[in-house]
Amino acid sequence: MFNSKNIISLFVLTLLSLNVFAGGGWPQPKGHGYFKLFQWWVVADQHFTDTGLIDPNTTNGIFNTGFYGEYGITDRITGIAYVPFYSRAYFNNTVSGTTGEIIDKGESISSFGDTQLGIKYGLIVNKPVVLSATLSFGIPIGNEAGGETGRLQTGDGEFNQILRLDAGTGFKIGKVNAYANAYLGVNNRSNGFSDEFRFGIETGAIFFKNKISASLRLYGIQSFENGNLGSQINSTSIFANNSEHLTFSPEIAYNINQKWGVSANFATALSGKIIFANPAYSVGVFFKL
Repeated sequence: MFNSKNIISLFVLTLLSLNVFAGGGWPQPKGHGYFKLFQWWVVADQHFTDTGLIDPNTTNGIFNTGFYGEYGITDRITGIAYVPFYSRAYFNNTVSGTTGEIIDKGESISSFGDTQLGIKYGLIVNKPVVLSATLSFGIPIGNEAGGETGRLQTGDGEFNQILRLDAGTGFKIGKVNAYANAYLGVNNRSNGFSDEFRFGIETGAIFFKNKISASLRLYGIQSFENGNLGSQINSTSIFANNSEHLTFSPEIAYNINQKWGVSANFATALSGKIIFANPAYSVGVFFKL
């Protein structure tokens, strides 16, 4: 069995892959904003190998409690922040199937997580099809080598930059307001990590007099495999090198009133390499300024 000493981890669930990116191709109008407190977690006992097969592993988990926000500085410029202010990572004991004795003792750590700060600029606004560009920076303030053996992580120790282009359009299906968005991006990673190509499509609609919104997302990461780190890292973390995936993620939100609401989603990899094969979940409370 693949144990926690050489587990293959889930891709970094940053600003983009956490799917808390509220605006898509639309920047926030000046003085408007979207702010969310969220809880995200994944508990995994199996993973996709570097050949795309699924193997079992010692149960690992990570839980992120954090804040996500977008604020319109001008009608074209939006500031963005993703801050996991509490991150807990752990792995269970590895127990012998024949003797029952503990082969590898479990551990856990808690700390601040790696943070993302960014700026979105509206290239085309107030048109049937809008276009925006986002530049975000990964700030490595999490713990990259925690626990007695240094295998637990709440950060990857590398400063990265993501450049992303979003194109979106709004439309009606009968009397229902709907939208579609697509994006392409490149993640420039440092410290020996491979750079990444990122892509995704999303569609959604608002129902029941703007009370309930639902969306479907399909997104992925493709590694350029141009780093000098190995594909398998000696860690139980979400920061593996050369991760690849195609992920499906539905989300539903309930607008309590015009300002406050709650949301929930899950994300599951349809295929992948060097990622967990178990779904991730997220719930949150949001406020619209």
